[in-house]
Amino acid sequence: MLNTTIVRPNTLHRKRSAGELRKLTRERDAWLAQIPSWGLFHRIFDEIPGYYFFAKDRQGRTMVTSKSILDRYQMKHEEEMLGFTDYDINPQSMAEGYAQDDERLLSGEMDRIQHLELWFNRQGMPDWYIVTKLPVVDRKMRPIGVMGVLRPAAEHDEKLPILENVAQAVMIIRKDFPRNVSMLDLADSCGQSLRSLQRRFKEAFGISPQEFLIKTRVSEAMKLLLETNLTAAQIAGRCGFVDASNLSDHFRKRSGLTPTEYRSRRLQQTR
Repeated sequence: MLNTTIVRPNTLHRKRSAGELRKLTRERDAWLAQIPSWGLFHRIFDEIPGYYFFAKDRQGRTMVTSKSILDRYQMKHEEEMLGFTDYDINPQSMAEGYAQDDERLLSGEMDRIQHLELWFNRQGMPDWYIVTKLPVVDRKMRPIGVMGVLRPAAEHDEKLPILENVAQAVMIIRKDFPRNVSMLDLADSCGQSLRSLQRRFKEAFGISPQEFLIKTRVSEAMKLLLETNLTAAQIAGRCGFVDASNLSDHFRKRSGLTPTEYRSRRLQQTR
């Protein structure tokens, strides 16, 4: 058996005076001032697979992004993303959700946001990501923007506090979305009142369980549009929509495109 030595932090370090700490703070600020925008700490996220970093100013304009985000939007240089808002690069409904979160941070209503939200994966289809957002503050602790980190949600994330109360409902929706899913029956199956389930869904996803169901259906429709030659009517039937028209209405609202436009555009991009 190998002998191991437990390494403990040195608690006998010399205590610094207030003057020394002020001097070190000034030296740190001077050191930070030498770093150009393209050399900031967000670059470290490019070395961590599956993680994405962004920072926006108070107007919602993108100021800093990791290369992983640029790849998602098929951009090569950070300058291509500079100044874009969520509304410039995402469907309206998704952008509205992002902007609402940002406003809650900027107004001081929240000091931290952590939940699941829809985001585009590498194939250009929406998938669930865990997002953590914090306000960016100036030297006077005034919020001047928002920064965030995203990573794809994994099965073990169902044990996270933000998901523990809705994990069963999520499992049921993902399994039964092609059928008629009653919200009252869903809440009853999870041992919760409908009001409680809706509140907990809002905390975890920023949306209602009804909207989660629709987005799950739209996400599956996107997958079928790219991977099969099924018609819109056939896809509507497989995904729980009433008909092709109902699919198109929900699809356009959440992606900004009709199913036909989405299929055509994505196939052109893959050629």
